[in-house]
Amino acid sequence: MAITDFALDPEFEAEFLEWEKTQNVIEGEIVRGTVLSVNKDFVIVDIKYKSEGQIPVAEFAEHDGTLSVHPGDEIDVYVENRENENGLVELSKEKADRLKIWDEIADACEKEELVEGVITGRVKGGLTVDIGVKAFLPGSQVDLRPVRNLEKYIGQRFHFKVIKFNKKRGNIVLSRRALLEKQREALKSQTLGKLEVGMVVDGIVKNITDYGAFIDLGGIDGLLHITDMSYARVNHPSELFEVGQEVKVKVLKYDADRERVSLGLKQNFEDPWMSIEVKYHIGQRVKGKVVSLADYGAFIELEGGVEGLIHISEMSWTKRVKHPSKVLSIGDDVEAVILEIDSKGKRISLGMKQIEQNPWDVLMHTYPVGSKVKGTVRNITNFGVFIGIEDGIDGLCHVTDLSWSSKVKHPQDIFKKGDEVEAVVLAIDPEKERFSLGIKQLQTDPWSEVGRRYGRGSTHEGKVAKLLDFGAIVELDDCIEGFLHISEIAEEKVENIHNALKEGQTVKVKIISVIPEERKLGLSIKRVGNDDDDSSFENPVAGPTTIGDLVKEKFGNLRLN
Repeated sequence: MAITDFALDPEFEAEFLEWEKTQNVIEGEIVRGTVLSVNKDFVIVDIKYKSEGQIPVAEFAEHDGTLSVHPGDEIDVYVENRENENGLVELSKEKADRLKIWDEIADACEKEELVEGVITGRVKGGLTVDIGVKAFLPGSQVDLRPVRNLEKYIGQRFHFKVIKFNKKRGNIVLSRRALLEKQREALKSQTLGKLEVGMVVDGIVKNITDYGAFIDLGGIDGLLHITDMSYARVNHPSELFEVGQEVKVKVLKYDADRERVSLGLKQNFEDPWMSIEVKYHIGQRVKGKVVSLADYGAFIELEGGVEGLIHISEMSWTKRVKHPSKVLSIGDDVEAVILEIDSKGKRISLGMKQIEQNPWDVLMHTYPVGSKVKGTVRNITNFGVFIGIEDGIDGLCHVTDLSWSSKVKHPQDIFKKGDEVEAVVLAIDPEKERFSLGIKQLQTDPWSEVGRRYGRGSTHEGKVAKLLDFGAIVELDDCIEGFLHISEIAEEKVENIHNALKEGQTVKVKIISVIPEERKLGLSIKRVGNDDDDSSFENPVAGPTTIGDLVKEKFGNLRLN
């Protein structure tokens, strides 16, 4: 009987077709099968072939060790081998799933559709992503801007665009940036359409720089400059903001053509300087914190956005502050007195020393004029000696008040730093902060007794201290000098004084004029030994003894043009 005769039997025809299918199972293909049983090592699957297939049970194990397969489940499997030595077909569930995913990804790539996946790890140049198979996400494609810390994305799920696909090599390259750019462009057109100067908008801090923060307004970034963040001092934007923070900002400027937006945050609040004269007044004591130091003073924050300056000259009554850092440090809490307020210029002048009583005001009561004081020589100059009386308060003893003697040419001739000295208070000027002292005043003025010691008509020995064209200064003792006019040197006329006298020469002189109140002695050499009454010898030129007096007397009527 021919085989075609049996083909007429429907039952036979169905069996024949089923058998024919089993003969067409080809290695490398994906077929549908039914799970028959699950044992210790393998899952047995009916794939409508003459032999069942087996899959290692490990391919169905979950993370916690449980199996995700049961008898009766229908699954897609990959044919590894027609039959092994046990007569079973070797199958793989994992390969079937992987191949199906590759096909889905290829289709998504061709249609430019998105794929979803979880970022699983960090690799050189980017991140790995599980989209059913392993894919690569370059660092430059993670976000719209470069990302420093890629690790923060690990474990997060996103949608991606497939930008490179090679099934043969098993390479898949993804991009999240391309998706974000597309979304950003859509938002940008919406944002630009409604943006207006003066409006308050919501934004998210996208990036922080030294000079400000870039705020994402929805498809377009605006710059919030550091000077528009707060009325208070801001050293760096990171003090106020962090990336991802939500903020409400005001649109200050908007250039639609260049797509540039300038934003402000402090403009949402009232400028504290608007009510400054209500809160503060001159003479008021205030407290604040040192926020900045300059060569000329310290800036004190009184409240957010309001700072005052303590000038270096207002830091101490007595100490000469060379730099504010010698007295204050940034962060110090200080108390001060308001000296001046300029609301228009946004300036407040403060004084720190005014918190304490001015020691110069107390000085006049502590050291009245004429009282004696003791102190240490702190500094020596060519015009006098500074003597430390109290902490930060020095008194000046002028060179003319060091000694009654005219021999003192420089203070360092008789004093050195550190010497303990006594002096008399001559004058105190609190406004100019001047404290005048005298050392010679501790002794009696020798001129007060000059009439007794150097009476008119008395004869004494002296030393020629200075020669002048019209006379000589003769030193009688350490403190008393007299003037010897050229006409009183000899009976005969002296044409050149240098021919008659030498500096340092000891001479005998007679006192012919005494005027103590003007500190003047008139001397004569030619009258020594003359016992006649000197009242007939009133010689006005013999009076002046100082060089200044002599110059005035000789040239006083002349005018210099």
